[in-house]
Amino acid sequence: MSTGVPRFGLRVPAPVDRFDVAVDRWFEKRARGRRAVDAVMYGASAVGDHGLLWMGLALLQTARRRDRRARRRLLRAWAGLMAESAVVNGPVKWMFRRTRPLHEGPRPRRLRQPRTSSFPSGHASSAFFGAALLRDGDPWWPLYYVAAGVVAASRVHVKIHHASDVVGGAVIGAALGELARRLVPLESPKPKPGCSSP
Repeated sequence: MSTGVPRFGLRVPAPVDRFDVAVDRWFEKRARGRRAVDAVMYGASAVGDHGLLWMGLALLQTARRRDRRARRRLLRAWAGLMAESAVVNGPVKWMFRRTRPLHEGPRPRRLRQPRTSSFPSGHASSAFFGAALLRDGDPWWPLYYVAAGVVAASRVHVKIHHASDVVGGAVIGAALGELARRLVPLESPKPKPGCSSP
């Protein structure tokens, strides 16, 4: 049974479909329905809405560091997250329009139900985008990627996304994050030898 059909009638490739089914079964057997796991995953999914977690972490990072790059760091993160969300949740999702997983029965906790395409996961994309931007010069950077992984996995746990949506979102977010780091570096480029500043 197919787990989702993108736009234009193109079906999900069989290997991707099997991957989605296998991951969903793992969550069903090992994670869903366990009170502590549900609490963590539903909580992670909620705080990941609209990139709020990453905007909050950027604010905390700025307050903690208070260096000369603090303001630039915060503005880069907030502007970047808004731009990333506009791209992924707009034209990228519109291109695919994949149906979301079916969830039967009541949920253990309240959860916002999105109406956009299932592919790619906007939560996963913003999570890995945010982690990429926040990691510059921060010794806590591995924790940002751990948090990104939990937020991304939570979307499969709560049955809002297929596993391949999450993988796709994570790859897109990480790539956009690296692009943003190159386009808007925290350090101003040093002038080349022999070139005078204007």
